[in-house]
Amino acid sequence: MAKKEKDKRKKAKRGKGKKPGCKKPKLTAKTADAHDLYQHSVQEPSVDVDIIDRVFRRENGRRPLSLREDFCGTAFISAAWVKSRKDRTALGIDLDGPTLDWGRTHNIEPLGAAAERVQLLEKNVLDVTRPKMDAICAFNFSYCVFHERRELLRYFRAARRSLTDEGVFLLDNHAGSSTLEDCWDERKFKRFTYIWEQKPVDALTQRGMRKIHFRFKDGSMLKNAFRYDWRIWSLAELRDLAAEAGFRRTEVYAEEFDEEGDTVAGLKRLKRYEHDASWTPYLVCWK
Repeated sequence: MAKKEKDKRKKAKRGKGKKPGCKKPKLTAKTADAHDLYQHSVQEPSVDVDIIDRVFRRENGRRPLSLREDFCGTAFISAAWVKSRKDRTALGIDLDGPTLDWGRTHNIEPLGAAAERVQLLEKNVLDVTRPKMDAICAFNFSYCVFHERRELLRYFRAARRSLTDEGVFLLDNHAGSSTLEDCWDERKFKRFTYIWEQKPVDALTQRGMRKIHFRFKDGSMLKNAFRYDWRIWSLAELRDLAAEAGFRRTEVYAEEFDEEGDTVAGLKRLKRYEHDASWTPYLVCWK
């Protein structure tokens, strides 16, 4: 076979199955969807579901079936939860109506029949205590919107009332000395760069501003895509609040790089931990 004919066949094979117009449009600050970018760069709902599932099964000897996702935003975790098993239900709660609407359109409706097992409420997490759930999560440091101790205690008490007798309440913690300092951190993805900006924390109030920006290959930038005015709560403060709210026991899990000890979903249950510049422990509170 002539070389030219071979080359033609190779090109035809490479192009087989490709449809005209299937190439993704160029991503710029004008065309980008902030919620979509956030889900791709920040969230890993399959990991969250795995942690909730394994912690609960280890304690109770059965799988958790109902999950409440507090401060749910686009309900990405809720969608992953009901996809993981046909007998699971999810309740997502958030105050931002447009964000919930985005989640319904992009995360819940594509579930098909499983969408019927997800309920989204535009309400304050402080005001919802029914139905009672096997698990409640407040991830991505969302509870840091509570600046006063009495507010966060009220939330912990409301969460506890919302759990079944075997229920568990899970939070992740924005921990480490670097969380108190000025920071500009960039992470590159295939079509954009994720930027985390944080201002130094006020030592008198423990409050600090955080922002998320996105930069694109054309040089454009989506500034202040997300802004957070947080109080940075310590793990010790959270454990004290959980005890005061009536939780019978708390556990702390985090990544460690040795094979020893008690592990769940790649995380080790900790008895002590030396201060680190930046780490993200999970607080597990048992009703």
